[in-house]
Amino acid sequence: MKTSLIALALAAALPFAASAADNLSYNYVEGDYVKTDVSGPDADGWALKGSWAFHPNFHVFGDFTQQKVDHTDAKFDQWRIGAGYNRAIATSTDLVARVGYQKFDPHHSNLDFDGYNAEVGLRNAFGEHVEVYAFAGYQDYTKKHGVNPDGAFYGRLGGQVKLNQNWGINGDIKMDRHGNKEWSVGPRFSW
Repeated sequence: MKTSLIALALAAALPFAASAADNLSYNYVEGDYVKTDVSGPDADGWALKGSWAFHPNFHVFGDFTQQKVDHTDAKFDQWRIGAGYNRAIATSTDLVARVGYQKFDPHHSNLDFDGYNAEVGLRNAFGEHVEVYAFAGYQDYTKKHGVNPDGAFYGRLGGQVKLNQNWGINGDIKMDRHGNKEWSVGPRFSW
């Protein structure tokens, strides 16, 4: 009986046994230049992003973005916090799933929208100096004051050139089904 319980406990722990793949870190802070291309006026600004691995297979993340709409004084903030699960599926590749709470706050109106997002994808390290990732996701915001933003599926592609063990340059582009694009580039410090 005791042997069966130990075997059952080991079998239950197997999905959590594989941690992050080689050369992939979930501990980082990053500062970015951000640009959003939409069907109306475009916007650009800055972002701060971070992630912390509190377990070999789990991490929390957050980001804050502030952008100004071109040729106007209008600005908006976006922020997101969430948690993720990562599992090595090969020596240098992780399967990653993340869920988050997000907020969109246009400064020029009294509307701010609460929402969520969920995404799943792969991160792969090509040796010590290059990393790429691809995610598919969905985001949606709640209806507020009669305004009901459409939920949207999106794809996100990115990569990092690692200058040394701690410093790298990260780039990211997110595209949704409406043709909207948001891209960012900036330095990342990993540990």
